[in-house]
Amino acid sequence: MDRILYGDNQFFAVNHISDAKSMEQSMKFKENEAIMATLDQAIDSGINTFMCTTHDRIAFVCDKVRANPEKYKDFKIYPCMPYAHKYANAVTELGIQGTIKQYVPGNFFGSMFKGGKALVSKDYLAIMELLVDAEMKMFEGVKTPVIFLQNVITDLLLGLGMGEILKGFHDYVLKKYDAEPGFITMNLPKLAETLEALGIENPIICASINSANFRMSGGKELYEETLRTKKVRVIAMQVLGGGAIAPKEALGYVCGLPNIESILFGASSKRNIDNTVSTIHDFDKK
Repeated sequence: MDRILYGDNQFFAVNHISDAKSMEQSMKFKENEAIMATLDQAIDSGINTFMCTTHDRIAFVCDKVRANPEKYKDFKIYPCMPYAHKYANAVTELGIQGTIKQYVPGNFFGSMFKGGKALVSKDYLAIMELLVDAEMKMFEGVKTPVIFLQNVITDLLLGLGMGEILKGFHDYVLKKYDAEPGFITMNLPKLAETLEALGIENPIICASINSANFRMSGGKELYEETLRTKKVRVIAMQVLGGGAIAPKEALGYVCGLPNIESILFGASSKRNIDNTVSTIHDFDKK
């Protein structure tokens, strides 16, 4: 994985600091072309990996990448699924049958049979596979070397003790998409322990890593111990602690930790993108 990954929060008005900033970002990125222009700025700054939800508007990005294969030959997308709001909105607008037709890939009746049979038999692994296929439909022809399970599902499965679904996701992504599976979590220590017990070696885990204990279940000290003692490839997100930590201090802390393979951040301006990239590189040289 690349050292620096670019996220999508700013494109969809997700801001942990202020509602005013969220509104400002919502206005700035109301047009799809504005999203693509900022992604191009990130690429110009040396970032070639975009980690994003499967929001409907990401389909526009995928269309642009497919239409310009030479320009985006080194560009990769890490899809994070599922994006629950997408399905809720689609059911409201299209109805259940319309939603299935829009999002279920491949043979419609075959998928319907698989899905219906899975629901009746409570075959959760088959349901999971069907949902992964639906989410990956928009990324056909785009490089997706890592595919993530969103923390809302990862942590739910952790809490329910349903590790077999995590293992099923891992195995299905490897087999069907020839990609590495990744897991987003708010509980790095528990997830690392669970995946190890499931026989998943050196997993890719994206988690909140910051000195303010922001969204870090178990606390900073336990996270630091996990990073020192477990064989994991960690992507650090929410490094600013929801805005509680100054950027230079936050990046210095994260860059000094072991087993942090990548740092994920979002920014809505070329200046902030460049500053973040250069700061990470500066710390990595020390």
